[in-house]
Amino acid sequence: MFRWFPENVSTYGGEIDSLFSFVAYITGIWLFLTLGALLLFLTRYRFREGRRAVYVRGDTLRQAAWTLLPLLVVVLLDIWIDLRNAPVWARVKQSLPPSPVRVQVTAKQFNWEMVYPGPDGQFGTADDLQLENELHVPVGKVVRVTLKAKDVIHSFFLPNLRLKQDAVPGREIEAWFEATKPGRYEIPCAELCGFGHSGMKGWLTVHPPDEYQKWVKQRWPSS
Repeated sequence: MFRWFPENVSTYGGEIDSLFSFVAYITGIWLFLTLGALLLFLTRYRFREGRRAVYVRGDTLRQAAWTLLPLLVVVLLDIWIDLRNAPVWARVKQSLPPSPVRVQVTAKQFNWEMVYPGPDGQFGTADDLQLENELHVPVGKVVRVTLKAKDVIHSFFLPNLRLKQDAVPGREIEAWFEATKPGRYEIPCAELCGFGHSGMKGWLTVHPPDEYQKWVKQRWPSS
């Protein structure tokens, strides 16, 4: 439906897009029904000579039904949307599948610090690798990201992978993704974070397996 969306290159991107379509169809139908009712009432109850306007107090069940029935419909639709969203939310936000690749991403005004743990697999040791605004991952592998912020709230956004997660000062927030197609994809900040917000942009490079191994060897020759 949303052909103007960035190309989906994520394992769970299709599920996210289906939820966008689901919500758009429901709200779109409700919008047209509401506009249709307004036009009907504007036409039927327009001013006419010799007909007095009637003040409706809404103190009878029949009158209150004009408010209560739409309210009930909206509540039921909201529950339906929540039930449809819950499995996807649990898969993307509440689970952390095993991952061979871990990266610590720290947001600050106005760039991204990407830290790899090195061959020992531990952050905060001598073999860590820090890059500015560059994230390199292999295709077809789960990547686990630990998000932090040094100053204000930022938002780590991978439009092509349908991942958006805030980075909050004083907290470490886990996220994950799995890219399905090699390429170079933008990493903008999706939370207004100051005067340089619009220029806060990094890049995700998704490598084929052999190219990723070459990249690893270049950074850690002795590994």
